[in-house]
Amino acid sequence: MKLYRSLIAVGAIAATGLALTGAAEARDQIRIVGSSTVYPFTTTVAEQLGKTSGVKTPVVESTGTGGGMKLFCAGVGVDHPDATNASRRMKKNEFEQCQKNGVKDIIEINIGFDGLTLAQSKAGPTMSLTLGQLFLALAKEVPGADGKLVANPYKNWSDIDKSLPNIKIEVLGPPPTSGTRDSLHELFMEKGAEQIPALVALKKSDVKAFDKVWKTLREDGAYVEAGENDNVIVQKLEANKNAFGVFGYSFLEENIAKLKGVPIDGVAPDFDTIASDKYKGSRRMYVYIKKAHIGVIPGLDKFAAEYVSNKATGEDGYLAKKGLVTLPKNQLEISRKNVEGMVPMTADPLS
Repeated sequence: MKLYRSLIAVGAIAATGLALTGAAEARDQIRIVGSSTVYPFTTTVAEQLGKTSGVKTPVVESTGTGGGMKLFCAGVGVDHPDATNASRRMKKNEFEQCQKNGVKDIIEINIGFDGLTLAQSKAGPTMSLTLGQLFLALAKEVPGADGKLVANPYKNWSDIDKSLPNIKIEVLGPPPTSGTRDSLHELFMEKGAEQIPALVALKKSDVKAFDKVWKTLREDGAYVEAGENDNVIVQKLEANKNAFGVFGYSFLEENIAKLKGVPIDGVAPDFDTIASDKYKGSRRMYVYIKKAHIGVIPGLDKFAAEYVSNKATGEDGYLAKKGLVTLPKNQLEISRKNVEGMVPMTADPLS
Protein backbone atom coordinates (compact mmCIF):
# COMPACT_ATOMS: atom_id res chain seq x y z
CA MET A 1 0.00 0.00 0.00
CA LYS A 2 2.85 2.41 0.93
CA LEU A 3 4.58 1.63 -2.37
CA TYR A 4 1.35 2.22 -4.24
CA ARG A 5 0.90 5.64 -2.56
CA SER A 6 4.51 6.53 -3.33
CA LEU A 7 4.03 5.71 -6.99
CA ILE A 8 0.90 7.87 -7.07
CA ALA A 9 2.82 10.75 -5.46
CA VAL A 10 5.70 10.45 -7.93
CA GLY A 11 3.24 10.33 -10.81
CA ALA A 12 1.48 13.45 -9.53
CA ILE A 13 4.78 15.33 -9.24
CA ALA A 14 5.81 14.26 -12.74
CA ALA A 15 2.46 15.31 -14.15
CA THR A 16 2.76 18.68 -12.43
CA GLY A 17 6.25 19.15 -13.89
CA LEU A 18 4.98 18.31 -17.36
CA ALA A 19 2.10 20.73 -16.94
CA LEU A 20 4.48 23.52 -15.90
CA THR A 21 6.78 22.77 -18.82
CA GLY A 22 3.87 22.72 -21.20
CA ALA A 23 2.60 26.04 -19.89
CA ALA A 24 6.03 27.64 -20.17
CA GLU A 25 6.44 26.36 -23.71
CA ALA A 26 3.05 27.82 -24.56
CA ARG A 27 4.60 31.28 -24.15
CA ASP A 28 6.76 31.77 -27.22
CA GLN A 29 7.78 35.36 -26.50
CA ILE A 30 10.36 36.65 -24.02
CA ARG A 31 8.95 39.07 -21.43
CA ILE A 32 11.19 41.75 -19.90
CA VAL A 33 10.32 44.40 -17.28
CA GLY A 34 12.21 47.04 -15.30
CA SER A 35 14.11 50.32 -15.57
CA SER A 36 12.93 53.13 -17.83
CA THR A 37 16.58 54.16 -18.28
CA VAL A 38 17.66 50.74 -19.55
CA TYR A 39 14.40 50.31 -21.51
CA PRO A 40 15.62 51.94 -24.78
CA PHE A 41 18.76 49.79 -24.84
CA THR A 42 16.92 46.54 -24.16
CA THR A 43 14.23 47.45 -26.68
CA THR A 44 16.93 47.94 -29.31
CA VAL A 45 18.48 44.55 -28.50
CA ALA A 46 15.02 42.95 -28.60
CA GLU A 47 14.28 44.47 -32.02
CA GLN A 48 17.67 43.37 -33.35
CA LEU A 49 17.05 39.84 -32.07
CA GLY A 50 13.65 39.75 -33.77
CA LYS A 51 15.13 40.87 -37.10
CA THR A 52 18.17 38.58 -37.24
CA SER A 53 17.60 35.38 -35.26
CA GLY A 54 14.16 34.09 -36.11
CA VAL A 55 13.18 34.58 -32.46
CA LYS A 56 9.91 36.40 -31.85
CA THR A 57 10.70 40.00 -30.80
CA PRO A 58 10.66 40.15 -26.96
CA VAL A 59 8.08 42.25 -25.14
CA VAL A 60 9.77 44.97 -23.06
CA GLU A 61 7.82 46.90 -20.39
CA SER A 62 8.99 50.02 -18.54
CA THR A 63 7.97 49.43 -14.91
CA GLY A 64 10.84 51.13 -13.07
CA THR A 65 13.74 49.27 -11.47
CA GLY A 66 11.97 48.62 -8.15
CA GLY A 67 8.73 47.57 -9.82
CA GLY A 68 10.65 45.30 -12.16
CA MET A 69 12.48 43.61 -9.30
CA LYS A 70 9.16 42.84 -7.56
CA LEU A 71 7.76 41.24 -10.70
CA PHE A 72 10.98 39.40 -11.51
CA CYS A 73 11.42 38.01 -7.98
CA ALA A 74 7.80 36.90 -7.60
CA GLY A 75 8.48 33.42 -9.00
CA VAL A 76 9.52 31.10 -11.82
CA GLY A 77 7.25 30.09 -14.69
CA VAL A 78 5.14 31.36 -17.55
CA ASP A 79 3.31 33.91 -15.40
CA HIS A 80 6.52 35.69 -14.42
CA PRO A 81 8.94 37.80 -16.49
CA ASP A 82 12.13 36.23 -17.83
CA ALA A 83 14.39 39.24 -17.31
CA THR A 84 14.44 42.66 -15.69
CA ASN A 85 16.33 45.87 -16.44
CA ALA A 86 17.92 47.86 -13.61
CA SER A 87 19.58 51.26 -13.43
CA ARG A 88 21.32 50.12 -10.23
CA ARG A 89 22.56 46.81 -8.91
CA MET A 90 20.10 44.36 -7.37
CA LYS A 91 19.81 44.94 -3.62
CA LYS A 92 20.47 42.20 -1.08
CA ASN A 93 16.85 42.20 0.14
CA GLU A 94 15.66 41.82 -3.49
CA PHE A 95 18.05 38.91 -4.02
CA GLU A 96 16.74 37.30 -0.84
CA GLN A 97 13.13 37.80 -2.00
CA CYS A 98 14.01 36.09 -5.28
CA GLN A 99 15.52 33.13 -3.41
CA LYS A 100 12.49 32.89 -1.13
CA ASN A 101 10.16 32.69 -4.15
CA GLY A 102 12.20 30.05 -5.98
CA VAL A 103 14.12 32.35 -8.32
CA LYS A 104 17.37 30.66 -7.37
CA ASP A 105 19.82 31.11 -10.25
CA ILE A 106 20.05 34.66 -11.58
CA ILE A 107 22.42 35.73 -14.35
CA GLU A 108 23.67 39.28 -13.79
CA ILE A 109 24.77 41.27 -16.84
CA ASN A 110 26.49 44.62 -16.33
CA ILE A 111 25.71 46.23 -19.70
CA GLY A 112 27.55 49.55 -19.31
CA PHE A 113 27.41 52.97 -17.68
CA ASP A 114 24.89 55.74 -17.56
CA GLY A 115 25.12 59.20 -16.05
CA LEU A 116 22.41 60.57 -13.79
CA THR A 117 21.88 64.04 -15.24
CA LEU A 118 20.16 67.25 -14.29
CA ALA A 119 19.03 68.67 -17.63
CA GLN A 120 17.27 71.79 -18.86
CA SER A 121 16.04 73.42 -22.05
CA LYS A 122 18.73 74.97 -24.23
CA ALA A 123 16.65 78.14 -24.01
CA GLY A 124 17.03 78.18 -20.22
CA PRO A 125 19.54 80.17 -18.14
CA THR A 126 23.12 78.90 -17.85
CA MET A 127 23.48 76.85 -14.68
CA SER A 128 26.29 75.07 -12.87
CA LEU A 129 25.65 73.54 -9.46
CA THR A 130 27.53 71.94 -6.63
CA LEU A 131 26.04 68.82 -5.11
CA GLY A 132 25.55 70.85 -1.94
CA GLN A 133 23.43 73.41 -3.77
CA LEU A 134 21.38 70.67 -5.41
CA PHE A 135 20.77 69.07 -2.00
CA LEU A 136 19.57 72.41 -0.60
CA ALA A 137 17.18 72.76 -3.54
CA LEU A 138 15.56 69.33 -3.14
CA ALA A 139 15.76 68.19 0.50
CA LYS A 140 12.64 68.34 2.64
CA GLU A 141 14.67 69.61 5.58
CA VAL A 142 17.87 71.67 5.54
CA PRO A 143 20.07 73.25 8.23
CA GLY A 144 18.85 76.65 9.41
CA ALA A 145 20.99 79.58 10.58
CA ASP A 146 21.71 77.82 13.88
CA GLY A 147 22.52 74.52 12.17
CA LYS A 148 19.30 72.84 13.29
CA LEU A 149 17.03 71.24 10.70
CA VAL A 150 14.11 73.30 9.38
CA ALA A 151 11.53 72.86 6.61
CA ASN A 152 13.16 73.83 3.32
CA PRO A 153 12.64 77.60 2.94
CA TYR A 154 14.22 78.01 -0.51
CA LYS A 155 11.77 79.03 -3.24
CA ASN A 156 14.15 80.33 -5.92
CA TRP A 157 17.63 79.15 -6.90
CA SER A 158 19.02 82.56 -5.94
CA ASP A 159 17.75 81.99 -2.37
CA ILE A 160 20.39 79.25 -2.09
CA ASP A 161 23.20 81.27 -3.66
CA LYS A 162 22.94 84.80 -5.08
CA SER A 163 25.11 83.72 -8.04
CA LEU A 164 22.32 81.40 -9.21
CA PRO A 165 19.39 82.59 -11.38
CA ASN A 166 16.45 84.26 -9.67
CA ILE A 167 13.96 81.66 -10.93
CA LYS A 168 11.61 79.25 -9.16
CA ILE A 169 13.04 75.88 -8.13
CA GLU A 170 11.18 73.29 -10.20
CA VAL A 171 12.75 69.88 -10.72
CA LEU A 172 10.90 67.03 -12.42
CA GLY A 173 12.12 63.57 -11.52
CA PRO A 174 11.36 59.89 -11.02
CA PRO A 175 9.01 58.27 -8.47
CA PRO A 176 10.21 56.01 -5.60
CA THR A 177 9.83 52.82 -7.70
CA SER A 178 12.51 53.98 -10.12
CA GLY A 179 16.18 53.01 -9.98
CA THR A 180 16.87 56.55 -11.15
CA ARG A 181 15.25 57.78 -7.93
CA ASP A 182 17.62 55.54 -5.93
CA SER A 183 20.53 57.03 -7.87
CA LEU A 184 19.25 60.56 -7.23
CA HIS A 185 19.38 59.88 -3.50
CA GLU A 186 22.68 58.03 -3.41
CA LEU A 187 24.71 59.92 -6.03
CA PHE A 188 23.37 63.45 -5.60
CA MET A 189 21.51 63.86 -2.30
CA GLU A 190 23.80 61.87 0.02
CA LYS A 191 26.97 63.30 -1.54
CA GLY A 192 25.43 66.78 -1.49
CA ALA A 193 24.60 66.49 2.21
CA GLU A 194 28.23 65.58 2.84
CA GLN A 195 29.26 68.99 1.45
CA ILE A 196 27.32 70.85 4.17
CA PRO A 197 29.24 71.26 7.48
CA ALA A 198 26.15 71.06 9.74
CA LEU A 199 25.14 67.76 8.13
CA VAL A 200 28.67 66.36 8.33
CA ALA A 201 28.43 67.01 12.08
CA LEU A 202 24.98 65.34 12.17
CA LYS A 203 26.39 62.27 10.41
CA LYS A 204 29.02 61.94 13.14
CA SER A 205 26.52 62.31 15.97
CA ASP A 206 23.44 60.54 14.56
CA VAL A 207 23.80 58.49 11.38
CA LYS A 208 20.10 57.54 11.26
CA ALA A 209 19.03 61.18 11.40
CA PHE A 210 21.55 62.03 8.69
CA ASP A 211 20.26 59.22 6.47
CA LYS A 212 16.68 60.40 6.91
CA VAL A 213 17.65 63.91 5.75
CA TRP A 214 19.25 62.88 2.45
CA LYS A 215 16.62 60.23 1.74
CA THR A 216 13.65 62.62 2.05
CA LEU A 217 12.75 64.96 -0.81
CA ARG A 218 10.59 68.03 -0.37
CA GLU A 219 6.85 67.74 -1.05
CA ASP A 220 5.88 71.39 -1.57
CA GLY A 221 5.98 71.36 -5.37
CA ALA A 222 9.66 72.17 -5.91
CA TYR A 223 10.27 68.48 -6.71
CA VAL A 224 7.66 66.97 -9.03
CA GLU A 225 7.30 63.21 -9.51
CA ALA A 226 6.88 62.87 -13.26
CA GLY A 227 6.34 59.10 -13.55
CA GLU A 228 8.44 56.34 -15.07
CA ASN A 229 8.40 57.70 -18.63
CA ASP A 230 11.44 59.96 -19.02
CA ASN A 231 10.15 61.20 -22.37
CA VAL A 232 7.38 62.99 -20.44
CA ILE A 233 10.06 64.94 -18.53
CA VAL A 234 11.77 65.84 -21.81
CA GLN A 235 8.49 67.23 -23.17
CA LYS A 236 7.90 69.30 -20.02
CA LEU A 237 11.40 70.77 -20.18
CA GLU A 238 10.74 71.83 -23.76
CA ALA A 239 7.58 73.60 -22.59
CA ASN A 240 9.18 75.29 -19.57
CA LYS A 241 12.68 76.75 -20.05
CA ASN A 242 13.09 77.37 -16.30
CA ALA A 243 12.36 73.78 -15.23
CA PHE A 244 14.93 71.03 -14.71
CA GLY A 245 14.67 67.29 -15.14
CA VAL A 246 16.43 64.28 -13.64
CA PHE A 247 17.04 61.29 -15.91
CA GLY A 248 19.73 59.13 -17.46
CA TYR A 249 22.39 60.43 -19.85
CA SER A 250 20.96 58.47 -22.78
CA PHE A 251 17.83 60.66 -22.75
CA LEU A 252 19.98 63.80 -22.71
CA GLU A 253 22.07 62.43 -25.58
CA GLU A 254 18.93 61.54 -27.53
CA ASN A 255 17.55 65.08 -27.09
CA ILE A 256 20.79 67.05 -27.24
CA ALA A 257 19.37 69.39 -29.92
CA LYS A 258 16.77 70.60 -27.38
CA LEU A 259 18.36 70.04 -23.97
CA LYS A 260 21.63 70.68 -22.15
CA GLY A 261 23.15 69.01 -19.11
CA VAL A 262 23.91 71.01 -15.96
CA PRO A 263 27.56 70.69 -14.81
CA ILE A 264 27.79 69.20 -11.31
CA ASP A 265 30.79 70.21 -9.19
CA GLY A 266 32.29 71.73 -12.33
CA VAL A 267 32.00 68.63 -14.56
CA ALA A 268 29.44 68.39 -17.38
CA PRO A 269 27.87 65.01 -18.21
CA ASP A 270 29.23 63.50 -21.42
CA PHE A 271 30.49 60.13 -22.67
CA ASP A 272 34.10 60.64 -21.56
CA THR A 273 33.41 62.10 -18.09
CA ILE A 274 30.92 59.31 -17.32
CA ALA A 275 33.18 56.48 -18.58
CA SER A 276 36.13 57.86 -16.58
CA ASP A 277 34.06 58.39 -13.39
CA LYS A 278 34.99 62.10 -13.38
CA TYR A 279 31.30 62.97 -13.49
CA LYS A 280 29.69 62.50 -10.05
CA GLY A 281 26.49 61.02 -11.49
CA SER A 282 28.16 58.03 -13.16
CA ARG A 283 26.36 54.72 -12.48
CA ARG A 284 26.29 51.15 -13.78
CA MET A 285 23.30 49.53 -15.47
CA TYR A 286 22.22 45.88 -15.41
CA VAL A 287 20.01 43.22 -16.93
CA TYR A 288 19.05 40.18 -14.83
CA ILE A 289 17.93 36.88 -16.39
CA LYS A 290 16.35 33.76 -14.85
CA LYS A 291 18.50 30.72 -15.59
CA ALA A 292 15.46 28.48 -14.99
CA HIS A 293 13.79 30.01 -18.06
CA ILE A 294 16.76 29.34 -20.37
CA GLY A 295 15.83 26.50 -22.75
CA VAL A 296 12.17 26.86 -21.77
CA ILE A 297 11.27 30.30 -23.11
CA PRO A 298 12.41 30.25 -26.76
CA GLY A 299 15.36 32.53 -27.57
CA LEU A 300 16.18 33.72 -24.05
CA ASP A 301 19.74 32.41 -24.36
CA LYS A 302 20.07 34.18 -27.73
CA PHE A 303 18.80 37.42 -26.21
CA ALA A 304 21.47 37.28 -23.48
CA ALA A 305 24.20 36.48 -26.02
CA GLU A 306 23.09 39.34 -28.29
CA TYR A 307 23.26 41.79 -25.38
CA VAL A 308 26.93 41.07 -24.63
CA SER A 309 28.04 40.81 -28.26
CA ASN A 310 30.56 43.29 -29.67
CA LYS A 311 28.00 44.47 -32.22
CA ALA A 312 25.68 45.49 -29.35
CA THR A 313 27.77 46.56 -26.34
CA GLY A 314 31.19 46.83 -27.94
CA GLU A 315 32.89 50.23 -28.13
CA ASP A 316 31.41 50.88 -31.59
CA GLY A 317 28.28 48.79 -31.10
CA TYR A 318 24.75 49.85 -31.92
CA LEU A 319 23.97 50.56 -28.25
CA ALA A 320 26.80 53.10 -28.07
CA LYS A 321 25.05 54.92 -30.90
CA LYS A 322 21.91 54.94 -28.69
CA GLY A 323 23.82 56.70 -25.89
CA LEU A 324 25.12 53.75 -23.85
CA VAL A 325 28.47 54.48 -22.23
CA THR A 326 30.13 51.15 -22.96
CA LEU A 327 32.25 49.04 -20.62
CA PRO A 328 36.02 48.70 -20.94
CA LYS A 329 36.88 45.49 -22.85
CA ASN A 330 37.98 43.56 -19.75
CA GLN A 331 34.71 44.33 -17.94
CA LEU A 332 32.59 43.46 -20.97
CA GLU A 333 34.46 40.15 -21.10
CA ILE A 334 33.32 39.39 -17.53
CA SER A 335 29.68 39.97 -18.51
CA ARG A 336 30.20 37.82 -21.60
CA LYS A 337 31.65 34.94 -19.57
CA ASN A 338 28.75 35.14 -17.11
CA VAL A 339 26.36 34.70 -20.03
CA GLU A 340 28.34 32.00 -21.87
CA GLY A 341 28.77 29.93 -18.71
CA MET A 342 25.35 30.86 -17.28
CA VAL A 343 27.13 31.73 -14.02
CA PRO A 344 24.62 32.62 -11.27
CA MET A 345 25.25 35.67 -9.10
CA THR A 346 25.69 35.41 -5.33
CA ALA A 347 24.54 37.64 -2.47
CA ASP A 348 28.11 38.88 -1.97
CA PRO A 349 28.81 41.80 -2.17
CA LEU A 350 25.22 43.03 -2.44
CA SER A 351 24.14 45.65 0.07
